[in-house]
Amino acid sequence: MFWAVTFIYRICIKFTMLNNVLQPQEIEVFYIIPAIRSYLAKALKDSGKSQKDIAKLFGLRESTVSQYINGKRATLKLDKKSQEKIKNLAGKIKTQIDVVSAVQESLIYIEKSQGICEIHKQIATVIPCDCKVCFKKVKS
Repeated sequence: MFWAVTFIYRICIKFTMLNNVLQPQEIEVFYIIPAIRSYLAKALKDSGKSQKDIAKLFGLRESTVSQYINGKRATLKLDKKSQEKIKNLAGKIKTQIDVVSAVQESLIYIEKSQGICEIHKQIATVIPCDCKVCFKKVKS
């Protein structure tokens, strides 16, 4: 029963997100961070780490890591440069703090490259093609 409620909740959230303007932070939390975790988990697995070790590093259950590795969670595709950046960062991961650092560095990279705009346009249907709201200077 729990899985059914979770599934329905996710469908409702996804439908709502697709039809509304989302804040950049929502894009990061619901789409980009899971994608980064997925790429990191795959890179760590490819380097010989076990799912159990990856789960400990991420502070997640093994089943969640399995979903990341097998593409059942976080299906967002990042551009090649972001993928390469994440793969390089994965090689530096030894502790949980390293994972947090790698995710943060990846987020900053994606934001600075304005990749968040392209991701936002993939997800939401109401974003104008020339939108640069996130990169306007705020006047004080």
